[in-house]
This record gives sequence, C-alpha cells and structure tokens, in this order.
Amino acid sequence: MKPSIPKGTRDFPPAEMARRNYIFNTIRDVFALYGYNPIETPAMENLSTLMGKYGEEGDKLLFKILNSGDFLRGADKALIEGGDTVRLASQLCEKGLRYDLTVPFARYVVQHRNELQMPFKRYQIQPVWRADRPQKGRYREFYQCDADVVGSDSLLNEVELLEMIDEVFRRLKVRIVLKLNNRKVLAGFAELIGAPDKIVDITVAIDKLDKIGLDNVNAELRERGLTQEQVDTLQPILAISGTIDERLEALAALLASSETGMKGVEELRTVIAGVQALGLDAELDLDVSLARGLNYYTGTIIEVKAKDVEIGSITGGGRYDNLTGVFGMPGLSGVGISFGADRIYDVLNALDLYPAEARTATQVMFVNFGEKEGAAAMKMMKELRRNGVRCEIYPDSSKMKKQMAYANASSVPFVAMVGESEMAAGKMALKNMTTGEQQLVAPAEAVEIINKNRL
Repeated sequence: MKPSIPKGTRDFPPAEMARRNYIFNTIRDVFALYGYNPIETPAMENLSTLMGKYGEEGDKLLFKILNSGDFLRGADKALIEGGDTVRLASQLCEKGLRYDLTVPFARYVVQHRNELQMPFKRYQIQPVWRADRPQKGRYREFYQCDADVVGSDSLLNEVELLEMIDEVFRRLKVRIVLKLNNRKVLAGFAELIGAPDKIVDITVAIDKLDKIGLDNVNAELRERGLTQEQVDTLQPILAISGTIDERLEALAALLASSETGMKGVEELRTVIAGVQALGLDAELDLDVSLARGLNYYTGTIIEVKAKDVEIGSITGGGRYDNLTGVFGMPGLSGVGISFGADRIYDVLNALDLYPAEARTATQVMFVNFGEKEGAAAMKMMKELRRNGVRCEIYPDSSKMKKQMAYANASSVPFVAMVGESEMAAGKMALKNMTTGEQQLVAPAEAVEIINKNRL
C-alpha cells in the first residue's frame, strides 16, 4: 500500500520550505524589532492544563494522547461497556497535543514566575494541533507565530501589537483589513438585554455573522435560550455602520447604561486613536460582531483578513486579564497576537508575492568538470560562502546537459564553470541563468554580482 499522511497535514518540499522560512523569518525579525524574546514549550501538555480553556467547542478539538502501556488498566469498565467516550477519555489520556501557544505560555509564566522580569515579552513559533474537519485554509497541524506581553495593563501594548501586525504584512506586501472589537463591549450587550450569564452563547453566535448572515445568527441566539425580545434588542447593535468614529458614537449611545460596555468603548477609543496617530498601511475596521469564540479574552479583540484572497482570519489575538488565574496566579494581565503561518503561506502563494531569494536556497551552482576542476571550484566556493553566498557543486562529473538541467530544475539563478583556462586565471565563468549573460570573474567579483542580483 502506498504510504500517506493524515488528512489535514502536509509535507513541505525544499522549495516550499524556502517560502515558509521567508514568512517565519519576516515575522521573527519584526518580533525582535519590538523587544520580544523567544521561548519554546513542549508539543504535549498535561490535559489538565488544556481542558476548559477554549470553551466547549475548543475542548472537543483537543487531540488526546493515550497513556503509555496498558492504558485500559484502571479504567471504569462500566464506562467502556456504556460507550461513554467523553468520561472514558479523561481516564485513558493524561496528556494532549497543544491547541494553541497562549495557554501553554500562561502555564509557563506561572511555573517560572520567580525567574521572570515583568512585564515579560515573549514570542514563540511552533506547531499546534486541532482535531478539526480539514478544509481549505483549515488544517489539523499548523504553525502559529505568537507574541505576548504579560504583567502590564497598559493599552500601549495593544497599539504596539497592531503596529507589529501592520509591519509584518507591509513587509510581506499583503493588503489587510485589521478588525477590532472589545470583549467588554460584548459583555455590555449581554447586560443590555438582561442576560449577563449568556455572554458566551451570544458571542459564539454573533461571531458567525460574516459566515452565516443575520437571520441565521438570530435563529442560533434563540436556540441558545434568548427570548425574541432579547434578540430584537440586539438588532440595532448588530446593524451599526458608518465610519469608525460614527460606530464608536453609536456604541456609546447604545451602551450608556452599561458600565462594563462603556469601559470597552473607551478602551477601543484609546487603542484606535493610538494607531491612527502613528499611521497604518492596513485598513482599520471596528467590527462589533467580532468575538473570536475564545473564552479567555477580556478586553481588546483583534482579527486580520486578507483583502485580495478569500480565506479565514490570518492573524488574531486580544487582551486576557485572568488566564494565569486558572493556574494559581490571579491578577496578571496579558495581551497577545498569533499569526497563522499556514494561511499566510496560502495567501502569498495565491498572490505570488515571494521574492527571488525565497524561491531557491542555492544562489550559484558550480559545474563539475572532473577531479582537479572540482577541487578548484571547491576553493572558490569556500570564499563565496564566507561572504554569505549560498552555493553548491554538482557532485558528479556528468554531461554538461545533465548538470545544467539540474540547475534549471532547481531555479538556481547563477551557474559557475571552472575549467582549465579558468583555473589558470584563478577565475570562474559566471552565467546568469535568466539573461544568459556570461562573464569571466574572480570570486570577489562573483560575490558582488550575485548579491546585487538579490537586491
């Protein structure tokens, strides 16, 4: 049988890895530019760390790992016979693959609290896993690129994170819409209709507004236990439109009776004014239906959509004031963002936005004419590599046609030839594979030509 990989996962050959590394390196450079430091956490966490942090829907998407050895030993036989898989899983599985990087980060902060200088700014670029139904832009294994700062309530952090998002996509040349909301505004909605205990039901439903439309959202709100009167009271909120300032004014008028809601409006005003004063390349949008479906957000909510490709959100994040509280460290506020590298990869592929250096690892390939010529080429390659030029030599002295076909298939921009006459002159014949131009140059000149081609 032909080998395969699980649905929702992917192999990445060298050409694709060059593109992915371009994305990772771009994001990593921007994180470092803003003073964030890298950490890593294990692929698997204790299930007790993960469960209950992502809401009911998120818990269902956790990949659970069977205990080692005889995992059925000690399991309740009645649960096995009754087919109670949910309760049985808690007895058979003590560990799970991480669902995101934020909850493991919160665990890390609490576990290492005595070693950390607050505020603590970290970034993390690692894979996460979700037992989701695979579809376009939705994978079971994918990378997240997170930046978080904990130990500070300042909204300057939100402003800087939005700047970082803008800078990453400016460098990647992707046009984006940067959507904002605030969880306190959503809590204000729940207070307004007299159902503060229904905040999760309301946010899960209205977060689907873009996907399923207003009528279906209203139907789901009723299914989740809201009365028709409560659903009717929400309609003016869901219909808010106009400029960002007009939306803020409308929100303030509607939520005037909710202290929590008004605090959310003021936080939105502060963050929006902060980024507008600095200037953004991105289009900024205030979206009152934005909830992102995660229970741990308590303030600002951030989501990014690509303007030129139909795909889900490519970056998201927000403020969480009490996430570390579940690990025994209350009162520590944090805010963070997460870039969905796999979706960004799909966007850049769709728009063909990769620079030349992200298309191939090798900048110059040396032709192998034989033992002596190969040795001379190796010496020249050492000098090129010391000057940062990525190069390789064809390992066998095969026919020229075969070696050139290899260079073409690998999209190598330059080919260097060192024959007898070139050896005598201490030079190489350097051929530009795009223009066909060929010139006799010393290694130092080759470095200059190849690097100029990269710019």
